[in-house]
Amino acid sequence: MKPWRNPGLWLVLALTVAISVWPALASNKAYTREVSFTILKAVALASSLNILLGYTGYVSFGHIVFYGMGGYVGFYLLDVHNAPLYVAVLAGGLASGLIAFLLGRAILRLRGAYFALATIGINEAARAFIKNFDLFGGPIGMSLNFNVYKSYGGPNQALWIAFISMAALTLVITVVSFLVKTSRFGLGLMAIRENEDAAEVMGVVAPSSKTWAYVLSAIFPGMVGVLFFFKNGNIEPPDAFNLHQSIETIVMVMLGGYGTVLGPVLGSAIYQRLRGLLLVSPLFKNIQLAVAGVLLLIIILFMPAGVVGWLRSRFGALRRVLE
Repeated sequence: MKPWRNPGLWLVLALTVAISVWPALASNKAYTREVSFTILKAVALASSLNILLGYTGYVSFGHIVFYGMGGYVGFYLLDVHNAPLYVAVLAGGLASGLIAFLLGRAILRLRGAYFALATIGINEAARAFIKNFDLFGGPIGMSLNFNVYKSYGGPNQALWIAFISMAALTLVITVVSFLVKTSRFGLGLMAIRENEDAAEVMGVVAPSSKTWAYVLSAIFPGMVGVLFFFKNGNIEPPDAFNLHQSIETIVMVMLGGYGTVLGPVLGSAIYQRLRGLLLVSPLFKNIQLAVAGVLLLIIILFMPAGVVGWLRSRFGALRRVLE
């Protein structure tokens, strides 16, 4: 079957489009747009991480570093050089990809817990560096001049531009994730996930494959970071390198089903709605990360293949549809 005829791809795209058009159908468009933007952002980050975590089995707790570094590069171009948004987004993605390439050559020699710990260290090192980097505003970060939004039709119109751009980027990421999984390159990554030594014996060039998977999984978070901080109008180190967000992204991938294309989309939508309910609960609003940790533990113990894996094991007819 040709990739474009796979019903699994069209199901993923249909769900992503449904989230994207939700604000246009809602009565309170501004509120729904913000909710939808948050879900799309989560889908984009989870699908990007899934290229590394799901396909190669390498767990990165510091993947948010690419979101932060890309966000800073793009925001700097927007604020200081008045660059067009699309230029800033592309620059943020390329900067994150370059950083991932340089880091990947070193840390991807590590495996298991050693790799996971190294990624946490990189995130903390990046945050400390940015806090002392005056060009990017140091510890107080940067804020966009209000006049920047005039070229986008004003702040309200800029919010819609950021939303539409995020929706388009999320669609691109899901398609790329699908194409990677169904390609020869993706088969090599999944062989590494199952048994790296055996994969190398069978001819997979593991160091190169892992590095390019790492780079690909880093480019998109950098682009997402630019769109998010453009929408917010400011960027600060704690928000750009929030380790909690990395953990939540892992939870979303695992909840939906790691190593699947649909999993990160379902996991993100479910988790973000659950998070929204927790935030307005007087009892749980201050312990939402603890709830995420408990949820991750429950998934690993009772549903290790996530929602998609559970559905595929219970309903055989869905295996062709749930990619």
